[in-house]
Amino acid sequence: MKDFFKYMMATICGIIVLSIIGGVLLALTFMGIMAGGDSKVKAKENSVFVLKLNGMVSERTEDSGPLSMLLGVGDMNQMGLDDILKAIRLARDEENIKGIYLEGGVTTYDSPATAQQIRDALLDFRKSGKWVLAYGDQIMQSSYYVCSAADSLFLNQTGMIDFKGLGGKSMYMTGLYEKLGVKYQAARVGKYKSYVESVTRTDMSAEDREQREAYLQGIWKQWTAQIGESRGVSAAQLDSLASDSILLFASVADYQKAHLIDRAFYPEEMKQVMRRQLGIGKDQEINQLSLSDMLSLKPAKKVKQKGDKIAVYYAYGEIVDEMLSGLNTDHSIVGSTTVDDLMRLADDDNVKAVVMRVNSGGGSAVASEQIWHAVEQLKLKKPVVVSMGGVAASGGYMISCGANHIVAEPSTITGSIGIFGLVPNLNGLVTEKLGITWDGVTTNKFTDYEYDLVFAKENSDVMKYLQGYTDRGYERFLEIVGQGRGMTKDQVNEIAQGRVWLATDALGVKLVDQLGSLDDAVKKAAELAKLQEYHTTAYPAKVDWIDQLLDSDEKGKGTYLDAELHKALGDLYEPVMQLRLDQLRNRLQARLPYSVAVE
Repeated sequence: MKDFFKYMMATICGIIVLSIIGGVLLALTFMGIMAGGDSKVKAKENSVFVLKLNGMVSERTEDSGPLSMLLGVGDMNQMGLDDILKAIRLARDEENIKGIYLEGGVTTYDSPATAQQIRDALLDFRKSGKWVLAYGDQIMQSSYYVCSAADSLFLNQTGMIDFKGLGGKSMYMTGLYEKLGVKYQAARVGKYKSYVESVTRTDMSAEDREQREAYLQGIWKQWTAQIGESRGVSAAQLDSLASDSILLFASVADYQKAHLIDRAFYPEEMKQVMRRQLGIGKDQEINQLSLSDMLSLKPAKKVKQKGDKIAVYYAYGEIVDEMLSGLNTDHSIVGSTTVDDLMRLADDDNVKAVVMRVNSGGGSAVASEQIWHAVEQLKLKKPVVVSMGGVAASGGYMISCGANHIVAEPSTITGSIGIFGLVPNLNGLVTEKLGITWDGVTTNKFTDYEYDLVFAKENSDVMKYLQGYTDRGYERFLEIVGQGRGMTKDQVNEIAQGRVWLATDALGVKLVDQLGSLDDAVKKAAELAKLQEYHTTAYPAKVDWIDQLLDSDEKGKGTYLDAELHKALGDLYEPVMQLRLDQLRNRLQARLPYSVAVE
């Protein structure tokens, strides 16, 4: 017994000592991180900005902070479009940076427009007289589109290029839910409003096929024309190549013959190519700057912000009434929060105009209308210009249409003016399969209408009223668009019906005013506000890692448990989470029917 207590006390003491040492080391680590947080990187003479296109590129990313690095959690391959564009502009203006070295890889862009904006920025960089070289081992199609903007494009000796055209299959979960005893009930307005089809049909409707073919063909024509201009190949030749078996697991000789690349090299040979481009010796070190280096770059001279302030307000992600805590790892547009933000901008006398950067496929129709109304109030005090990113559709279009002016990227997906209500009925699962029954008393016929929707075998009366509610929501959507765009309800209805439009086509039906970039939208805002000299400030401020650590759910970053659940469920994660989210979401939805992310 004496030995037992001796060993137990020794163990306890050991744990205490290790805890103290661990705490001290952790504190020192954080102190080092905090001390180095404000450090600036200086560009040495003959530097190269190395931009690695690998991972996921979305509208904006939050600060992942040191916690993710210390614990080995989080996605370190997330890149923000805003950061990439900023870095390219900084590289253009920094005289010590002579060029950009692109590494094309397996990258997913949240939309075709995101890839286009990076490509346009690279072309603008080249106009400064500097060079862009691109290289890759495995270059996916969207990254190839971006890399084709380079002066020269190289591939690994054993590399491959994915070049096959746009499109793909959608998953229809109706059969799975039927086996589970779950039946989705849909109330919708708009023959093109196809969001509900993934859980109510087993195949694609003719209307959905029509709209998808239209916007995909439009984007493909843009891509082949732009790649062709850069690579000295006609768009028709590129279109033919995409259908030719020669490019299906082709050799590098085939790629070179097709003018898709200039040469094939091994990675170490590319270093010599860069050295020749820089005009330095074959043994000299290449001064390289990463994306994070560029964002910490110390400017050659401090630039003081001059003139009046234009606020650039980022509204991206799903539109929700409130944060769906722990079930949504993506950024969201929370209705009440966004309204409060816009009202603060309205009351800020230092802000002379607002540019809303919208990248959203929509969501809650109620939250969307609240944000639209806030834009209307904001407009009474200062000009509002919308800059559409990858997608500004359905609810994303509703929050945009009231602006004084709408600027869209040529490959922006927009429109989708329609409404639906989608409710899963679990009677087959809960009662018929699991044997759970329900009983109770009510004072009125529809006291238990929510139970009827979700669990009752027969609920046609309630669904009739849900359809009426949806019809009224659609009529209101038409009124809102008509008011913002100067059209009658009938005119809007002709181009609505839930139809998705490519921005180049949306321009012709008055859904947007101008094709252009965020910079073009800022210029228009300055023009409307009659500003001669101005600068921009981004809102809301990015959430720093300390706030994420203290309040991760409320900031919409999801949870570690959610990430682990995603790994465990694999392909089943989406349908399982979709079922849960459909129960939590607002009954009335204005949402794009599918993802527009591309690889």
